[in-house]
Amino acid sequence: MNGFIGKAPFLRLLLPVMAGIMACVLFPAWTPNVHWFFLTGLIFMVLTYVIGKKLRYPGRWMFGAGLYLFLFSLTLLQYREQERNREFLFPNEPRYYIGILLDIPEVKPRSIACNVAIVYPYRQKVKLYLAPDNEAGSLKPGDEIIFYTRMQPFRNFGNPDDFDYVRYMKIKGFAGTAYISALEWQKTGRQSHAIMLRSQRLRTKILAMYRSLIREKDACALISALTLGYREDLSDDVQEAFRASGTAHVLAVSGLHVGIVYLIIDLLFSFLGKSGRRYVLRQGLVILTLWYYVFLTGGSASVMRAAIMVSIFCLGNMQHRKGFTYNTLAAAAFFILLFSPFSLFDVSFQMSFGAVAAILYFQPKLYGLYTPKGQIVKYMWSLLTVSTSAQMGVFPLVLYYFGTFPVWFFLTNLLVVPLIGIVIYAAAALMAVGAINRVAAGAMDGMESVFQWVAETLANVTLRIVHIFESLPFAQLTDNYISFIQMLLLITFVFSFTRFVFSHRARPLLIALTSMLAFQLSSLQKEIFKPAPQLVVFNNSGRSEIALFAEGKRHFLNIPGNGVLPHFRKRVLRLSDNSLAGFIAESPFRVDVLVLSENAGFHIGQLLLLIEPSLIVLDSSLPRNTANCMNAECLRLGIDVHNVTQEGAFSLIF
Repeated sequence: MNGFIGKAPFLRLLLPVMAGIMACVLFPAWTPNVHWFFLTGLIFMVLTYVIGKKLRYPGRWMFGAGLYLFLFSLTLLQYREQERNREFLFPNEPRYYIGILLDIPEVKPRSIACNVAIVYPYRQKVKLYLAPDNEAGSLKPGDEIIFYTRMQPFRNFGNPDDFDYVRYMKIKGFAGTAYISALEWQKTGRQSHAIMLRSQRLRTKILAMYRSLIREKDACALISALTLGYREDLSDDVQEAFRASGTAHVLAVSGLHVGIVYLIIDLLFSFLGKSGRRYVLRQGLVILTLWYYVFLTGGSASVMRAAIMVSIFCLGNMQHRKGFTYNTLAAAAFFILLFSPFSLFDVSFQMSFGAVAAILYFQPKLYGLYTPKGQIVKYMWSLLTVSTSAQMGVFPLVLYYFGTFPVWFFLTNLLVVPLIGIVIYAAAALMAVGAINRVAAGAMDGMESVFQWVAETLANVTLRIVHIFESLPFAQLTDNYISFIQMLLLITFVFSFTRFVFSHRARPLLIALTSMLAFQLSSLQKEIFKPAPQLVVFNNSGRSEIALFAEGKRHFLNIPGNGVLPHFRKRVLRLSDNSLAGFIAESPFRVDVLVLSENAGFHIGQLLLLIEPSLIVLDSSLPRNTANCMNAECLRLGIDVHNVTQEGAFSLIF
């Protein structure tokens, strides 16, 4: 492949793109006139073609410098434009908006969540929660709706163990959110015919066909996730089982799935032959069909990466050159980040590219440790080395983001990954037979029943294997979070130590040992400066939750509804009803913190006759309007107040 695309050009071109993204992140206040950088880069590149032949060789650096400057400034412009589209720019008062549904609505317990691209009066992407009814349930991707609402910015709950939801939604491209009642929206009757939305409508039809053909809910949900990347039907128990067993990667459409789909598509066009113009046409049709599949699955980072790499592979086939390299991987990263710089901060992007980079680096080395005899043993050894290589590359990321590590991943993948391929083939055959059967009015009922049984049985066997490994002792190590610096040190150690093992050079060993020493010192520092335990009033919408938070976990205590809460230094009183109403005190009972929860009938003025608090905490179990009224009354009376719903969780260090 290097001969086809040159000597790793994309590895070099990726540098200015990464530099542009990091400049925006590290120096957000730095606002140079990027347009001048952009024009300067263009001028440098043009000059290399207009200067005389004698000056062309000594001035060859100008094209490289101009291209780097051009890509750097282009990335800056792209990042800032996309960041502007993610800013909350909506007015405070409600108004009418027109938007288009971007993908399949997700049914929630009390609403229907829709990703909507507003087309008037702004152009931003928002998350809407519609009141559940038949009209909302009938919405499809591409439907245009008009709605009346006041948009809200995304908010974090402020709990010490919560992830940054605001940042997550910004990375996903959303600018605001709103809940809309049934009377505040309606369809306009128009539909968008963009190829992405057409593919999503087809995805809806395929999902409906799956649900009509496959009776068992979990089996249907698994097949939907494996073939279409639709994971909303998967139960929490099933997703947790895949995470604990180390096979969660199969639920996200990625290189494994794209490779299988590529083989199916390539087989469909195999009649075009293996040479000449017809072979070039075959590769072109494969690329077009593959990219339609990318749109069908929603275009996640992992499937985009795989599709770009396979597309380059197909282009190489046209020139009779084959192979995947770091440069192919860099090409995928280059194109994705150039058009979507925020993808760099997406966990799925990082894990997808990290896994493939690790496979390219570790797998050839591990595979060479043993020479298998026989095709079956060779296949199993190859599968084991690929799975181990991927885990070696991503486990520092997994520890950083999730704090977990699946112990039995190498065994589970040996069983599950081959089954996944068979399930996808069976699902593709089932869809083909099902489609023909509906056109031919039941002519293939027998075949449909057979493929239905095969697909459902294979899916259930896969689920059974995953649940068995999840239930094994020590299936998953949990609560092992590491810091960002520790993650980088761990990645450095893994790659450097592997390099030493296979090269026997001193420098990689020195780097590995140094990084491990730094990792251990940072772990020691983490233990020494461990945060003190805290008594926390958590922000849990609609209910009260008070617990001791220590070592990253919630420890629930016996908290009285009315009474003094445990604390070594502060006097903390909690009230959850009006049982003190009618009492008279000679002097108010002094407390440091008064927590009011659950009861909407508290009257601040009357409570102050009995209790003298330094601070009043309004629990998230109080109705929002009631809490706002109490908050205003406290401010009017000069009492310090903390409204958990508005300001996030309240913490008191022990």
